[in-house]
Amino acid sequence: MSPVLKRPKEKFTLPSKYLLFLLTCVCIAVMVLSFKTPAINTPLNSVAGTFLVPFQNGIAQVGGWMSDKSEQLMEIRDVLDENQRLKEEIDRLTIENTKFQQERYELNQLRQLLKLDQQYSEYEKIGARIISRDSSNWFTSFTINKGSKDGIQINCNVMAGSGLVGRVTDVGPNYAKVTSIIEDNNNTSGLLLSSGDHLIVTGDLTTMSQGMIAFSKLVDDDNKAAVGDKIVTSNISEHYLPGILIGYISSIETDSNNLTKSGTLTTAVDFEHLEEVLVIMELKQTVE
Repeated sequence: MSPVLKRPKEKFTLPSKYLLFLLTCVCIAVMVLSFKTPAINTPLNSVAGTFLVPFQNGIAQVGGWMSDKSEQLMEIRDVLDENQRLKEEIDRLTIENTKFQQERYELNQLRQLLKLDQQYSEYEKIGARIISRDSSNWFTSFTINKGSKDGIQINCNVMAGSGLVGRVTDVGPNYAKVTSIIEDNNNTSGLLLSSGDHLIVTGDLTTMSQGMIAFSKLVDDDNKAAVGDKIVTSNISEHYLPGILIGYISSIETDSNNLTKSGTLTTAVDFEHLEEVLVIMELKQTVE
């Protein structure tokens, strides 16, 4: 007969949830006893102090840490709110500053036109805004927002800045196209004020990067012409009224024929930045 095998005894284990519940009850009981027991040095108080004091310190530290974090989160939230408010304020001020700069620029433009209008008060004029231009970097030709309904005609002279821009070359009911004096090979009859001698001003885009165009065929027998002298439209000009400032001599030299002089002049108008112009309503009277 085979021997009978004894079944090993099962080791008793307490589930963790019950162990946790038991420890919780013990802690509560010790806390109750510590509150009800007089403050004397007894073994129970010693046990309570050994277990409860570190527990209470831990709770206090956790509570303090959570309180600090809560305050920090509130401060961060306040900082974020303030940062958002400041961003909105910066955006508002940026828009206002841009608007102010635009208004100041337009005011300066209008002041220049008013000054120009007063300089040529003998002519009736109308203000117009440029609404488009050609594809170059310069206003060699452009379109304004006034046309035949406003009394504008072909060959009306156009001014801006301190002097002559060009003339109207095409007109519609509510628009007009302007060709400027700086367009390549566009000739304008000019007059040197210091001597009364005539010359030819020619558009030249190759020198416009320095704000200059060319002049030629100046007869200066008395050598009166000098850098800085004014050149205006001549009374013999085919399309332009006399006496409108074209620019100032910036360089001058004697031609190879020793009879005439040529050079460059600085235009009286900034042909890179044009927005508003004055159109003279009176046409140059020519003999048929």
